[in-house]
Amino acid sequence: MSDKPNETLIKECLLQLRCHFTWGLQIDNTEMLDLENRVFDQIEFLDVQCNTRMYNLLAYVKHLAGQNQEALESLKEAEDFLLQEFADQSDVRGLVTWGNYAWLYHHMGRLGEAQTYLDKVEKTCKKLASPFSHRMECPELDCEEGWALLKCGRNNYERAKVCFEKALEVDPTNPEFSVGYAIVTYRLNNIKRTEQVKSLDPLKQAIRLNPENEYVKVLLALCLQDLGQEDEGEKYIEEALASKTSHTYVLRYAAKFHRRKGSLDKALQLLHKALKDTPCSALVHHQIGLCYKAQIIQNKKVTHWQPRGQDRENIGRLARLVIDHLECAVKHKPTFVIAYIDLAEIYIEIGDYCKAEDTYQKVLSMKSLSEEDLQQLHLHYGKFQEFQRKSEVNAIINYLKAVKIEKASFSRDKSISALEKCALKKLRKNEFDVEGLSLLGFVQKQKGEITKALESYEQALKLAAGQEKSLGHKLKVPKP
Repeated sequence: MSDKPNETLIKECLLQLRCHFTWGLQIDNTEMLDLENRVFDQIEFLDVQCNTRMYNLLAYVKHLAGQNQEALESLKEAEDFLLQEFADQSDVRGLVTWGNYAWLYHHMGRLGEAQTYLDKVEKTCKKLASPFSHRMECPELDCEEGWALLKCGRNNYERAKVCFEKALEVDPTNPEFSVGYAIVTYRLNNIKRTEQVKSLDPLKQAIRLNPENEYVKVLLALCLQDLGQEDEGEKYIEEALASKTSHTYVLRYAAKFHRRKGSLDKALQLLHKALKDTPCSALVHHQIGLCYKAQIIQNKKVTHWQPRGQDRENIGRLARLVIDHLECAVKHKPTFVIAYIDLAEIYIEIGDYCKAEDTYQKVLSMKSLSEEDLQQLHLHYGKFQEFQRKSEVNAIINYLKAVKIEKASFSRDKSISALEKCALKKLRKNEFDVEGLSLLGFVQKQKGEITKALESYEQALKLAAGQEKSLGHKLKVPKP
């Protein structure tokens, strides 16, 4: 190359790099603050070798926020930790940091410095015998890409899983690759709430290869709890809590285990400890809110669902605590859909349907929601319309919206069940109800009962044709 940097050639080289600027990370603008907070929390409290990785991600987030000078400072931090954390792999792991430097300097118009880092990448690729001048294909970089995707939220999880799978194909017993794959598998299954058993073996394998990783132990405990093996899961929780490593993160998930077990006081004790270290954690505030919400249900059960006097006052106090913490959760993470749903439900619990409606509308107006979030949202909003607003029409509309997103999930299955109940309710009132029959046919089709579905649709069409003839206008029959 000539002494004067050639911008066209630089851009061609930049596009070859494997780093945060080329990985297509999906980060919503409203999630930036929460992501930055989580990065700082992990740097301070997650006791594993990930500072290089976290500072690289922080640099990219700072760049997206228009803070390029701060981004450079973060890359310097990443470079400082490189030798400390990856002494025997500093060349290959450094490619991510140097690639980020090159892209950042290019965006800042400092082409000479961008070229310096491109030269560094090229020299390293040549040293490592890569067939490409500015790109390495290796499991270590697949792993780095996987971790970056994993840290940037659920919209990136499927791609993260592919990255870790690719890395494990080359080195199936690598401890780091195994942990990444186990975590992303657990999170994906947790979102879908289906086939949780799929994450069991990856988590067990990760612990075999990383016996000191307490974070993976608490995830395994939660997985075992989901599978009805709570006693075995509790052994891992106790083991993790007895350790000093990753303590704040262990507290969060150990608290979730105890909350689901019904040990609410223990869960709250752990969560308030975690909150002292991470006061801006949306996850911790959400979990605290869920604990207080569970205490409300416990109190109602004790009073046979008719609290009076002191019990009623106590429930009111708990409801205010739930609202405070859930409001904090959505403040720190404005795209936290399930926290909004839980917030709407506590407003329903205290009879404030207007605020519940406002909360649902806020989420319904959001853009770029995941398919799982949309299914969950329409399911819960449909229930609100059916049971609180007493609007069967709006309930059916929302259940249908959830089901028509053809992605297997717990929420979709629940929406199908809700539609079936609505259809049967209509038919109990009137066995010749056209909408009820066509809705039943739709449900039967979703359940794979094709013969029954065709019979229901045919009956609905015949009834509609007869009614149309007698009424003199066309009746609308829901499409199969």
